[in-house]
Amino acid sequence: MRMIDAATVDRSLTFGGLVETLRTAFRDGAIQPVRHHHTIERPDGAASTLLLMPAWTDFERAGTSDGGFVGVKIVTVSPDNNAIGKPAVMGLYLLLDGRTGEPLALIDGQRLTQWRTACASALASSFLAREDAASLLVIGAGALAPFLARAHAAVRPIRRVRIWNRTPANAHRVAAGLADLGLDVAIASELDVAVAEADIVSSCTISTGPLVKGALLKPGAHVDLVGGFTPAMREADDEAIRRARVHVDTLAGATKEAGDIVQPLASGALAREAICGDLFGLARGEIGGRRSADEITLFKSVGAALEDLAAGIAVFEATPA
Repeated sequence: MRMIDAATVDRSLTFGGLVETLRTAFRDGAIQPVRHHHTIERPDGAASTLLLMPAWTDFERAGTSDGGFVGVKIVTVSPDNNAIGKPAVMGLYLLLDGRTGEPLALIDGQRLTQWRTACASALASSFLAREDAASLLVIGAGALAPFLARAHAAVRPIRRVRIWNRTPANAHRVAAGLADLGLDVAIASELDVAVAEADIVSSCTISTGPLVKGALLKPGAHVDLVGGFTPAMREADDEAIRRARVHVDTLAGATKEAGDIVQPLASGALAREAICGDLFGLARGEIGGRRSADEITLFKSVGAALEDLAAGIAVFEATPA
């Protein structure tokens, strides 16, 4: 069995390449049971979350009879890790032979998650953001933030990137790490001003209160909500939902787990039939993407095991035996 670390994952993938891999994966499909979601209570501090995300090749949909692959990601999310200088998200990805069940690779789950999450957002942007989108705001300065900036820049002609975080020093760190892009990258001192100016707003926080105010979004803006993965988490307010055409990564996951979808559904700010569709429908051409230059669009992701499987296979196949 191969042991694949973060550096090897980085060498094995490109942002544009993984976006196209995910486009194919959502078109072809995979079997992905609803992920197991367990809360680990602690006597002091915030609870951790344990996520188990399995998926395997859908032979009928893909039209193949080979052995395929099975994969499962084991992830923990511990919000208090930030206070001790560790990432909130930890994890491993186990890739198995689809016919025999033989373990093929154990892959760094944090890095795989960063790549596939950012590239799923970029895939959505390829359908929903304006083709001339040039300014990007990234809200949050965690480990995922630079991946989102690079992924969006791979599918749209981004020239200006702003990073906002409650702790400015962390935003400065992310901005410095993007210097090689050769773009106008800086921190945003005022969140509301930055939201109003951005063509694409990409939020990757674990906030439980809205950060993106819909009233501030300019015509043609695209909102990419990545961080919240429980019904209690929220990154955009009801007005953002009301003003936008809403898409999600998977209907089953987003309508059950994403506070940015679950809460507006409960309050009546969003009707179930107003959700335009998911990445499966977009990739298969079953639903349309952006309809006009002035339209506001919104994409909410909670993560899909199919994304991990596709990215894991890509890393495995690019890694020498």
